[in-house]
Amino acid sequence: MANTRKSFKDVFDKYKYDRTAVTKSRSWFQGQIALLRTEKVTPAQLLRADKTALRPRVMPGFLYMFVYDPKTKATLPYYDTFPLVFPFAKTPNGFLGLNMHYLPYPLRIMLLDRLMLYANNKNLDEVTRLKLSWQLLANTSRLALAQPCVKEYLVDHVRSQFRKIEAEDWMTAMMLPVEQFKKATTTKVWADSRKKLTK
Repeated sequence: MANTRKSFKDVFDKYKYDRTAVTKSRSWFQGQIALLRTEKVTPAQLLRADKTALRPRVMPGFLYMFVYDPKTKATLPYYDTFPLVFPFAKTPNGFLGLNMHYLPYPLRIMLLDRLMLYANNKNLDEVTRLKLSWQLLANTSRLALAQPCVKEYLVDHVRSQFRKIEAEDWMTAMMLPVEQFKKATTTKVWADSRKKLTK
């Protein structure tokens, strides 16, 4: 367990991204993802590595990873069983959030860069959070990239605790290749997301 914790921390320490990543080329992103794949970080490792980062519930504006089993998976064209989500609103049985995995890596970074305009501070510390709402996401043109990411999650179908990602590691988390799509390839999901953005 100690080795897992050290390995996990090392990945975040090794692959620090600053906001200039938004201007990088496609080949740069491909290179970074290839490097991260060699680290072989898995969802199970992410949940086990740091027990102090686990939470029983989410708070709006922070970033979380968790295991999810959708209630309507039989009728969904595809779904992500390990979401990377910024929750922004409560629902009667769960919450709405932005699952960043529905965008390819460069677009995730671009969206995060724009979302940071709505953070409560720019310090990237333990209290940094995004001040989001459905109205803001629906009516702000600079946040149009968020459209394919809006998903509802039912708490009864969450299959793990929530792993909180600290703000200083948000950029790195965007780049981790740990999305777990079922019933469709990642390429298909991202192609569909791009189509939604052009409508």
